[in-house]
Amino acid sequence: MEKTTVTLQDVREAADRIRPYIRHTPLLREKTMDKILGCEVYLKPEMLQITGSFKLRGAMNKILSLTEEERKRGIICSSSGNHAQACAFAGQLLGVHTVVVVPEDAPKVKIENARKLGADVIVWERAYAARWKKVKDEIAEHGYTMVHGYEDYDVMAGQGTIALEMMEDLPEVETVLVPIGGGGLISGIATAIKETNPKIRVVGIQAAATCAYYVSRQKGQKTRVECTPTVADGIGCSYPADNPYPIIDRYVDEIEIVEEEDIKESVRLVAHHAKLIAEPTSCVVIAALLSGRVKTRPDEKVACVLTSGNWDIDKIGMILKNEPFEGEIAT
Repeated sequence: MEKTTVTLQDVREAADRIRPYIRHTPLLREKTMDKILGCEVYLKPEMLQITGSFKLRGAMNKILSLTEEERKRGIICSSSGNHAQACAFAGQLLGVHTVVVVPEDAPKVKIENARKLGADVIVWERAYAARWKKVKDEIAEHGYTMVHGYEDYDVMAGQGTIALEMMEDLPEVETVLVPIGGGGLISGIATAIKETNPKIRVVGIQAAATCAYYVSRQKGQKTRVECTPTVADGIGCSYPADNPYPIIDRYVDEIEIVEEEDIKESVRLVAHHAKLIAEPTSCVVIAALLSGRVKTRPDEKVACVLTSGNWDIDKIGMILKNEPFEGEIAT
């Protein structure tokens, strides 16, 4: 039977399935950030995950769920980088041929890492529609199975294992902040949290430059937005995705946006206090607290999901040195 949503049971099964292949990343208590951010700060550093991002959880769960015949035909994905690396690693580990279609302006480190992990990398146009047409053409020709980064319920379930780890490590967590791009990550996390403890507040954060879920929440319906350049290139979102949208609508308590300068300052803040190299995409959750977009009590236990750390190191250096830097249009 074809799945129509993701459930807590799906997330629990995913946790059992992927446990031998991933890291249970720590939940770091960062007391030095409390006064700055206005709460008790806990960081979930998924840049310490294998391949440097949370994406491995979903990719691994999806591939492990495939039939033997599907594995033999191989898999394909479209990604700005982190999902591509995750699929490449999982494919290499499990002996599954992997093809990834990446935008021509994706960070070089992400493209190079996918190649090093044995994937066939197709560098294509940045435009979303053009890349997905290429993916569909490849599937039609070769019979690959799509591993979608956020529309796939098995992928969502894998990402939701982050929530199980957080609630295990900090049962008294009160608020969880999660970046929103396509919406697969927060769909899995919110499902696992709300179906375990509905009292835990789940807040999604987008960059103001690319914030279709935020605008859609404000308008009460799916809405397309015009995107402008952002350093948070990993969470481009000009229109809400089909499958995550109803899950987010049901389980995510708040959606907020943050501006570019607050994102950059948050990259510096995380590096200085937590000694972590975090992509700007990760740091939108810190920016939401820093800017006051998300209101908290000083004694509120807030867990922030730092999604990844795969970014060109020279660009991170420019941000750390407070040099002028503008991101790309992420759609």
